[in-house]
Amino acid sequence: MKAGNKTAGARLRIVLEPDIALGPGKADILEAIGETGSIAAAGRRMGMSYKRAWLLVQTMNSCFREPLVQSARGGKERGGAVLTETGAAVLSSYRRMEALTEGAIRSEMDALRRMLREPPGAP
Repeated sequence: MKAGNKTAGARLRIVLEPDIALGPGKADILEAIGETGSIAAAGRRMGMSYKRAWLLVQTMNSCFREPLVQSARGGKERGGAVLTETGAAVLSSYRRMEALTEGAIRSEMDALRRMLREPPGAP
């Protein structure tokens, strides 16, 4: 999931308020938590430490009226994490904005790609 600059296309970062932003990393961690049921597993999937993943979750939870992720500590019951209804709505909204952005800039991206050098060994 860790995209960096390895995936072609736009990378959307939404600044909601000064110092409050939602971008691909936060969206990906929400998605991974939804899929794995674990902050630790989501972090591992993205190649980040548990501490970094937890910090992203804490930051998001503190910025919204309702938490985006609800977690339970480990132990006998093994803990875990789930996206709240608000978390699922935030992730869904962000993914829709990504799709809209990609559609809006498609022709400009194609024009830029046509201006790129041919990779070495290209026919």
